[in-house]
Amino acid sequence: MFVGFVNSLTMTERVEQRYCIRFCHKLGDSQSETIHKIQQVFGEDAMGETQIKEWFNRFKNGRTSVESEQRSGRPQTARNAAVVERVENLVRGDRRLTVREIAEEVGISKDSAHEILRADLNMRRVAAKFVPKLLSAEQKELRVEVTQDLLDTTCTDPEFHQPPYSPDMAPCDFWLFPKLKTTLKGSRFESREEIMQNATAEMNTIPKEAFQKCFRQWKHRWAKCVEAQGAYFEGD
Repeated sequence: MFVGFVNSLTMTERVEQRYCIRFCHKLGDSQSETIHKIQQVFGEDAMGETQIKEWFNRFKNGRTSVESEQRSGRPQTARNAAVVERVENLVRGDRRLTVREIAEEVGISKDSAHEILRADLNMRRVAAKFVPKLLSAEQKELRVEVTQDLLDTTCTDPEFHQPPYSPDMAPCDFWLFPKLKTTLKGSRFESREEIMQNATAEMNTIPKEAFQKCFRQWKHRWAKCVEAQGAYFEGD
């Protein structure tokens, strides 16, 4: 299923969903009913629940505009507890958000958003998703154990077990989805079936050599995980 992997939500798409949230509120729908309808219509491209709730409450409290607030002067740079909490709620509600989108939504500078993610929330971007920077000792140990088994058995064992907590070692996350996003970015489709058809057509154009290169990168990432003793890493 490829809904939601075409590209991260653009600002236009977010505004479109905000109109829908406002419409649901005017119809008298509850917050939970609104969330269900947004998710039903937009599928995996839907805004995160935290954002839907926040915009629903804004309209409930009398707001009429669906646009992000226009702020005069330079964006605030304060890193107080309330701002950090808002950033954390946004990211946990939608891990596909970019630093720019977080900054715009919260009303802070991009540098402040990046610093909050790095220093206050201890997060980093791995394979286009924000993940906790610190894994527990048990999680690291399990990542190393699984990847070492993969390195030792790939020549004889056809069954693969993906290490847990590992978008940095999932071929779809670090290779296939970014490749599809590049070619399908900005495209709009009328149905889930149309998305699947176009995504499948794009995948069929990928040469066999590219998949072979991805497999080599995959094995290289297992070795990097063992070398990093289970910690997250970025790049090839």
